[in-house]
Amino acid sequence: MSDTKSPLWFAFREDQLLVLDGEQAMVPEAVSLEDLGLSTGFEREIGTLDGRQCFAVDLPPNMEPLEGAVFRDLRGLWSVDEAFFSMAGRAKQIVEWHRTHRFCGRDGTETVPGPTELAKQCPLCGLVFYPRLSPAVIVLVRRGDEVLLARSPGFPPGMYSVLAGFVEPGESIEETIMREISEEVGVEVGNIGYFGSQPWPFPNSLMIGFVADHAGGELKVDPEEIEDAGWYSVDNLPELPPKVSIARRMIEEFVAGHRGDPMTLKTIETPE
Repeated sequence: MSDTKSPLWFAFREDQLLVLDGEQAMVPEAVSLEDLGLSTGFEREIGTLDGRQCFAVDLPPNMEPLEGAVFRDLRGLWSVDEAFFSMAGRAKQIVEWHRTHRFCGRDGTETVPGPTELAKQCPLCGLVFYPRLSPAVIVLVRRGDEVLLARSPGFPPGMYSVLAGFVEPGESIEETIMREISEEVGVEVGNIGYFGSQPWPFPNSLMIGFVADHAGGELKVDPEEIEDAGWYSVDNLPELPPKVSIARRMIEEFVAGHRGDPMTLKTIETPE
């Protein structure tokens, strides 16, 4: 922690983050929660941001915002700095882990601090609970200078993105890619390459990004999952996901690749 800078407090009331009311989202800073006039049953150090110690805080559901501050959903903070968004997402996931693991899922006993910093343990049966992560694939499918983009019913109006889905039990990542794309839009892919990954706090995902080539089939969307899908050229793209998302980076690098700066990928084998 810096000697001259107070810690940053990422305090959540249910799913909303306490931020200072202004054009640029910032969280309160103070030596302690007491200095802010806040009380909580849970706080946890989560790392540093710009040299400042950061804490995740779980606030009571009836907590009123501080003077000069408001509660905002993280989905409304797309324009913030990526490092800030990442720290806020980490705080949100740790707070949610605390809320959902207060009692043992095996015998209902109240949990206590576990053997490591981020662990809870049942004092009766010894079962240990760590923060949950849900692996999900996110795939940019390309066809020449076109990219396959789709929108889910819950997206903001007009926004399209690449395809994504959660890994199911007993399933490899490669199998997930093939299944999700086939189920959601009815096409086959090949030449799959790894792009990168990103933690995503909605609710506790680890997004694992890939790029793949269209290998056959016509678009046939699953209406329960996809509202619309289509092939878009690099010169005719719809409204895209926010810049803090891996989806946006994938699309931007695809566009750059058709302007002389190709993507660098690690090719993986697809299942037979």
